[in-house]
Amino acid sequence: MTTYETSTAATSGPAELKRTHRKTWASGSYAAVAERLVDDVPPRHLLERVSMEPGMEVLDLAAGTGNVAIRAAQLGARVTALDLTPELFERGRERAAVAGVEVEWVEGDAEDLPFEDGRFDRVLSTFGIQFAPRHEVAAREAVRVTRPGGLIGLVNWTPQSHIGRVLKAVGSRLPKPPDFASPPPLWGDEAHVRQLLAPAGVELELERAPNPFVGFGSPEEWVEFMETNYGPLLTARTKLAPDGRWDELREELIALTASLDQGRPGALRVESECLLAVGRIVAA
Repeated sequence: MTTYETSTAATSGPAELKRTHRKTWASGSYAAVAERLVDDVPPRHLLERVSMEPGMEVLDLAAGTGNVAIRAAQLGARVTALDLTPELFERGRERAAVAGVEVEWVEGDAEDLPFEDGRFDRVLSTFGIQFAPRHEVAAREAVRVTRPGGLIGLVNWTPQSHIGRVLKAVGSRLPKPPDFASPPPLWGDEAHVRQLLAPAGVELELERAPNPFVGFGSPEEWVEFMETNYGPLLTARTKLAPDGRWDELREELIALTASLDQGRPGALRVESECLLAVGRIVAA
């Protein structure tokens, strides 16, 4: 299962797969999705847990439009926001300007970070690092660029979450991903995260927390918003619609969302679970 990969054959190498990823995330409007769904609770929660201080060097990894980067800069950090999809930076710069902060925006790959060892006091990511296809490589790079005694802080969808189940449903109808690509929601599995980070000398604290989706009138409205703006769903719709398979998937996503709706009629509320992982790099 994957969400990124929509048309690349299983034999494709990482570089080709990442070109597909970039195209996927540049489609639609990830800015709208990020600002409407994950701009409040996850970044606040994460920054509370990583003990931010003014002057810290911070990397927002797979930053998108800067949900964490901008908040960290508001706390006085010197922030670098890195993403594979620089098309997202224009909106990020606009948001940083409105917030009155400076952020350095860098096009780059989470699996090959263009920074020296131990550069950052904090390496953070909300719903970003999990979409790098080779989890072991991305984890190793995150550890490498964090100074001894520094913290890595990550928020990722769990496999059981609303989004995790949406991604599974989408992936089940798309070509099988390459063998080297791991399912994104595994970054929301405690055992997987420990396997990735603990052997590197990272002391981990893990916590599950809900991220509420509100502001939609119905499950249908939520799915309509996502299929228009969220790159993986927009790409899947483009691929599946010509032979009629998108309508079936769309109905499945509406039914899934309805089954998790805890709101009142006309006011959707779905709490999509995420895993908050905070890891300290043990000094040698």
